[in-house]
Amino acid sequence: MAHYALLQMFALLLVAHTLADYPLQGEFLSRAKNRQAPVPGVPWYQALAAHGVIHGGAVGWITGSVTLGVLETLVHMLIDDFKCANRISYDLDQALHVGCKVLWLVLLQVFGPLP
Repeated sequence: MAHYALLQMFALLLVAHTLADYPLQGEFLSRAKNRQAPVPGVPWYQALAAHGVIHGGAVGWITGSVTLGVLETLVHMLIDDFKCANRISYDLDQALHVGCKVLWLVLLQVFGPLP
């Protein structure tokens, strides 16, 4: 993949991350995904999974890879669960999310198109 295409894809991944983590997450998912202080009557794991799937769907759509979409879903959920449990800071949470986007592009560069 050409360097320009990688930079373009990285920019799209960052925009998608910003959209998915802020307006598409909203106050409800932000609160409901936290197992430490769940919203009464809402299974925290369903809210966390919904948020993860939004991110994974964006990554899969942009990269053309369902594999990377699934990886993003799982890793995003794990990172956010750590953040909600105060095991990592907000800044580290965001850095890890951006680092994942870099990793997905490295995997595409090394292995080519992924299913």
